[in-house]
Amino acid sequence: MKKLLVCLLLVASIVDVGAQELLCNVRVNSSQVQTSDRKVFQTMQTAIYEFINNKKWTSANIQNEERIECTIMINISKKISNDEFEGSIQIQSTRPIYGTSYKSTLFNYLDNNFRFKYLEYQSLEFSEATHMSNLTSVLAFYINIILGLDFATFSEDGAYEYFNVAQKIVSNAQNARETGWKAFESDKNRYWLAHDLMDQRYSDFHTCMYRYHRMGMDKLAEEPDDARFEITEALESLKSIYRENTSAFILKLFFDAKSDEIIKIYSEAFPNEKARISKTLMEIDPSHSSKYQAITKSSDSGK
Repeated sequence: MKKLLVCLLLVASIVDVGAQELLCNVRVNSSQVQTSDRKVFQTMQTAIYEFINNKKWTSANIQNEERIECTIMINISKKISNDEFEGSIQIQSTRPIYGTSYKSTLFNYLDNNFRFKYLEYQSLEFSEATHMSNLTSVLAFYINIILGLDFATFSEDGAYEYFNVAQKIVSNAQNARETGWKAFESDKNRYWLAHDLMDQRYSDFHTCMYRYHRMGMDKLAEEPDDARFEITEALESLKSIYRENTSAFILKLFFDAKSDEIIKIYSEAFPNEKARISKTLMEIDPSHSSKYQAITKSSDSGK
């Protein structure tokens, strides 16, 4: 009886810890590589899947149904040697919207600077203290970006813990021979992504993420007018970032993920709302200005 009680307590303690944070779909595409042995790519895909999904990345108590859904697509364009590869990595993450079946995209980014070593059946190791391999450092970097962006939508200060880890990973990789980690290599790479997300000049980004999602999207189904007001105010707050730096990397990432969604949100808005938000969007996100013209063109069908 005593042994049974101990077992039950152990099971209860395991359950209380919570599930892993991520539910990540991983795909490795090697169609561009000329080789007769494709087993290594399947093994690689499985190893990456297990590295991401079977590891506990935070101290948060996450229930299984709360796991963050994301997708990582690795396109391998070149096999440099038996254990070295080159290609790109595409990362996308979503967040469910309260009271609906809709999932809002938080992150959708293609990183073309991806060169790494992988030895078949060798375990994937990562440490926050050192750069052990480019493969695990890149994966852990984007995992922390995914976590930070998700937590940012529930608390204005919820993201910094994870963005700080991402910045540490960048710092540890400064002597790495692979590209993507250093400030001078590009104005839009891993270095600048972590930098911008931690830069206090861009703190309104965190406010926007929280207000847009928690005060806006989560209430859009039940209180559409009030929710749209919150979303409008959230987007207006990004003006401070644009006026600080018109080419801020985080603005590009935000609108690459959100531009299509924003157009749908305002399809049922009042004409004065459409006019206001269109003006703001064309100022702070000129790269999608042709898309935003659809907002005002639909004014006749608005309220």
